[in-house]
Amino acid sequence: MIGIYFSGTGNSRYCIEKFLLEYDRQAKACSIEEETAAQEIECHEEIIFCYPVQFSNMPKIVKDFINRHYTLWQGKRVFVIATMGLFSGDGAGILARLLQKYGAEVIGGLHLKMPDSICDEKALKRSLEENRKLIARTEVKIKEAAENLQENRPQREGLGFQYHLAGLFGQRLYFYHKTKDYTDRLKIDVKKCIGCGKCVKLCPMKNLFLRDGTAAAGGRCTMCYRCICQCPAQAITLLGKQVVEQCYIEKYL
Repeated sequence: MIGIYFSGTGNSRYCIEKFLLEYDRQAKACSIEEETAAQEIECHEEIIFCYPVQFSNMPKIVKDFINRHYTLWQGKRVFVIATMGLFSGDGAGILARLLQKYGAEVIGGLHLKMPDSICDEKALKRSLEENRKLIARTEVKIKEAAENLQENRPQREGLGFQYHLAGLFGQRLYFYHKTKDYTDRLKIDVKKCIGCGKCVKLCPMKNLFLRDGTAAAGGRCTMCYRCICQCPAQAITLLGKQVVEQCYIEKYL
């Protein structure tokens, strides 16, 4: 068994690592960004796949990974974990349907509420103590879900017609354009940027680069917020106009 994940600010990475500790301590977690990810999938029949939900949809980088490696999913048994700031409807289901299209058997789904990762918007922001309590509750839910899967009665959150409708009419119908393609709306304040290059190294899309001593962005941002939450000068924004809080998992542990 293998854990596969994509994570921007660390929420999904943290959740899958916790799940594997409870479910199978011998299993390892592998990011889709790693060169060996496709090979790991090919070598395992059972897969735990974890990723963050964006507007009740999957990040474009996750969708492209699944489509690019479409031959790998035939006959795989997949348990889907979706992390989110509030409620996604069919967060796990949106990935499940794509995997099933390529021949995978989706054996269950799990929705995990985690600290909000949108650093430049006030919505969904909680206090440090509230986020720590949230993670504690999530860890309990992870433990229960892992035990249920071991006993062959997996949870099925996000899967099924009612969840599909909730995701569609809750967010995806209105915000589909935000996740249909990569975005070119990442903004860098050159007056704040110190040219450290940290964002360039962090970007999973290789969408950032240094130009004349400051960072610059192309048009292939997958909205993971990794660069925004770790920029030491708080010089990068995407949906909002200024950084409200830099949100990364280590802050809440």
